[in-house]
Amino acid sequence: MTRLGETLRAYQARDPAARSRLEIFLLYPGVHATLYHRMAHFLYCRRLKFLARCVSQWSRFWTGIEIHPGAEIGRRLVIDHGMGIVIGETAQVGDDCLIYHGVTLGGTGKDQGKRHPTIGNNVLISTGAKVLGPFTVGDNARIAANAVVLSEVPPDATAVGIPAQIVRIAGRSTHYADEVDQTSVKSPTVERLAALDHRLEALERLLDEKFTRDML
Repeated sequence: MTRLGETLRAYQARDPAARSRLEIFLLYPGVHATLYHRMAHFLYCRRLKFLARCVSQWSRFWTGIEIHPGAEIGRRLVIDHGMGIVIGETAQVGDDCLIYHGVTLGGTGKDQGKRHPTIGNNVLISTGAKVLGPFTVGDNARIAANAVVLSEVPPDATAVGIPAQIVRIAGRSTHYADEVDQTSVKSPTVERLAALDHRLEALERLLDEKFTRDML
């Protein structure tokens, strides 16, 4: 009950639409998926894998969220909306994480052993992001919407784009990763293209000036 209570408080803190803990408990699919996963993981750890998969598949049918019974989920996980989330067997998710709908914590093939990502504490994974492979996403990191992350993300960094590139958050410290404005993340690729475009314009001006001088 302690874990359920702290989970409901985490939803209240992070979802401005949440009006009461009773509403969250009864109507939020992320809470239901987490509760079902605890049951499935309990069975999985006792080698009752068929029963564990039965529970997880029922949860998938009921909530639209697929969490493999073998995945390890930390405390106070908040799943916002949740539809289309997939979390693989060897994935590990730390405490105080926030995951939006359409996220995949998956593998990259049919490798054996550890093949899914390890997500640190207080990590935000935005809508539609795909984190694929057996690497670590550091504490307080952010994954931008629709990013495809194929390699390690350092702590306190943001991954943006396809494939994702790392953008450091310099000089900022937040209690919750989601307190940083998600709409102001800039792609380093776009910034580089803008810099190249600016340089090209400058070169064109120099050529025009040289041509004018030569004509005179």
